[in-house]
Amino acid sequence: MEKFPKIGLPIIIAIVILIVVIAKSAVTIGSGEAGVLYRTFDEGVVTNEPPLGEGFHVVAPWNKVFVYEVRQQELVERMNVLSSNGLDIKLEASIWFQPAYESLGKLHQEKSEMYKERVLLPAIRSAARSVVGRYTPEQLYSSKRDAIQQEIFEETQKIVKDQYIQLNEVLVRDVTLPGTIKDAIERKLRQEQESLEYEFRLVTAAKEAEKRIIDAQGKADANRILSASLNDQILRDKGIEATVKLSESANSKVIVIGSGDSGLPIILGNQ
Repeated sequence: MEKFPKIGLPIIIAIVILIVVIAKSAVTIGSGEAGVLYRTFDEGVVTNEPPLGEGFHVVAPWNKVFVYEVRQQELVERMNVLSSNGLDIKLEASIWFQPAYESLGKLHQEKSEMYKERVLLPAIRSAARSVVGRYTPEQLYSSKRDAIQQEIFEETQKIVKDQYIQLNEVLVRDVTLPGTIKDAIERKLRQEQESLEYEFRLVTAAKEAEKRIIDAQGKADANRILSASLNDQILRDKGIEATVKLSESANSKVIVIGSGDSGLPIILGNQ
């Protein structure tokens, strides 16, 4: 019994050391993440190998693993920018991005885990100021929102293209103008809309009047053609045809031949 502590103590110490080593050597990479390996006694950050993928990994206890989220992420930035005529505009943009997976080691080595603050945010601010400065407040408020959004995306992409960041989309969420400028633009837009509606009513009325003139002209032409085609002989022939049909009718009547104007029959005594 006296020998047990002497034998058991080193075993216990060895087990504790083994547990500590395993704990420091075991690394679990979560879903949507990747790890950058740092070899303390070698070349440092590993850039010539793919990053550690999801799951359980065992590394030397003196090495380190830096975990990055590699899924698409969203960054919302609110900034003040100037329009082409120097007015202060508040812009809110949403940036969809993710680190370039194959270059994760270089991103960590050159930009560190603060790559969003050091690279992405300055890039989006610079691009937004450059693009918005080309437009007037009226264009920013109404007609050019989609164009501005696309231009900011393209400008930002140029900046971060070689920075190991994959830029997926830039969305302009809100453009806030000074109150007086916004009211003036809205009044102008209402006036333009009312002007367009008035012009539409004028065009519609003109077309309706033209249609009536055409209809009246058509009726007048038809009457002239009909009048030109009717003469005394045709009218007499029509009258004779009507007289013959009436004489064949079962109703009693008196027909006076040749007593009417132009020699047409007169029909009397219908019962």
